[in-house]
Amino acid sequence: MTPESHSLTGTGDSALVPPPGCPAHGLGPGGLHRLHEAEDLEELYERLRERYGAVAPVLLHDDVPMWVVLGHSENLHMVSTPAQYCRDSRMWNPLKEGMVKSDHPLMPHIAWQPIASHAEGDEHKRLRGAVSGAMSTIDFRSLRRHIRRHTQRLVNRFCEQGGADLVGDFAEHLPMAVMCELLGMADEYDDRLVEAARDALKGTETAIASHTHVMEVLGRLTTRRRVHPAEDFTTHLINHPAGLTDEEVREHLRLVLFAAYEATVNLLSNVLRVVLTDPGFRAQLSGGQMTVPEAVEQSLWDEPPFSTIFAYFAKQETELGGQRIRQGDGLLFGIAPGNVDPRIRPDLDASMQGNRSHLAFGGGPHECPGQDIGRAIADSGVDALLMRLPDVELDCDEDELRWRSSIASRHLVELPVRFEPKPPQDVTQAPSHAPLPRQRADWHVGAPLPWQTTVVSQPEPAGAWPKPRRPESPRPRPTAADHAAPAPAPASAAAPVSAPEAVRPTGAWQRFLRWWRGY
Repeated sequence: MTPESHSLTGTGDSALVPPPGCPAHGLGPGGLHRLHEAEDLEELYERLRERYGAVAPVLLHDDVPMWVVLGHSENLHMVSTPAQYCRDSRMWNPLKEGMVKSDHPLMPHIAWQPIASHAEGDEHKRLRGAVSGAMSTIDFRSLRRHIRRHTQRLVNRFCEQGGADLVGDFAEHLPMAVMCELLGMADEYDDRLVEAARDALKGTETAIASHTHVMEVLGRLTTRRRVHPAEDFTTHLINHPAGLTDEEVREHLRLVLFAAYEATVNLLSNVLRVVLTDPGFRAQLSGGQMTVPEAVEQSLWDEPPFSTIFAYFAKQETELGGQRIRQGDGLLFGIAPGNVDPRIRPDLDASMQGNRSHLAFGGGPHECPGQDIGRAIADSGVDALLMRLPDVELDCDEDELRWRSSIASRHLVELPVRFEPKPPQDVTQAPSHAPLPRQRADWHVGAPLPWQTTVVSQPEPAGAWPKPRRPESPRPRPTAADHAAPAPAPASAAAPVSAPEAVRPTGAWQRFLRWWRGY
């Protein structure tokens, strides 16, 4: 295979090939950049944009050619035009020509699988319909309650220590705990499952064993819900009219679990990092100029959970961003570079509050169906954490923070923080940095207040909650008659003293008159 054959532009310009011995780093055949060797992908994307425009030719591992889409509108056109672009990698030219081996590092991302994210046409409608139908049964009020309670549990683990790593101790646990609740396997949630999911996504030497453990858990869940249905996502996925097989159910549970886990871990970490390192950002949150959901959307613009998505494939010869795209060419969905396209964001420091046109959750037929779950975990989790730890601060210099980067994503390794030690809280209570007052359970809206009804005084049992008393009204000034001798009592025996009659609750008008007259 000659270097010229890798030139996706079709120019065959031999001048682009570095001369022998050239120390140029990251350049492959045809002078194209190897994405996996780039030290700074953001900088590389901008250089490619300046040179090629909205769509640029690049190389993957083993010098496999690929296009990366850098323009915002070009990305939206690609994902929203299924007649021209699809997710079926079986038509990818390098794969058909034998350039992509079975052990290629990106094969797990690109290899076709019988799941909704790779299917097309009627099969896509069937599988996607089952997933979307199961998603529609989620009660978001209950979801946010689960998020707050799991946040409380996680914060209780380290709140007395005065310090923590908000990535390893919080962000990497909360999404898995919540997703286990939604899928119907709350009892399966433990540190081992979190470690297995994290390891499987890293692609380490033990990734296959970790992936096997997760699939075994999901397999047991599928079998259990076939026999014992419940009100959870898995049961609704099984019972959907699409009639998914056990294997299809298990594969889609894996897809939902892994996609939601990795994306939300990155989103949580990114939002917390900005809150801790950007004084202006935190001041807007504290001052009410920005809500936590708005902060989440800003983060989805500036640092999306996934930088790129593998991959889309041209179903026919076409043109995109001024480049000739051949049938069978592969294209990377460029989320991060598309979000900073200068045609839509000439000023990257400008606020994007209220603008949801970012590419973080894709678009078109394959748009992420669980994006609202990710948003809920991020905004409710961050809000609850800041309520528990309002004085939390970064416990290192900002330039000491480290990331684990790949073509697909940029993952914060750790986020060390410090705060004043706090006592644990009841997970069923709303998160708060101060003790909550005891609630009165014997009063409800519409019932008379204690001072609106006169009752016979009764001794209170020991340990009873003291009932509030209305302050006594000021006594009127004494008159001359008040100082006169009391009239003698009648000769007959004194009448027995009766208990005071209950006073009818006063209405709003009567209370106003009493206030106006000074009573």
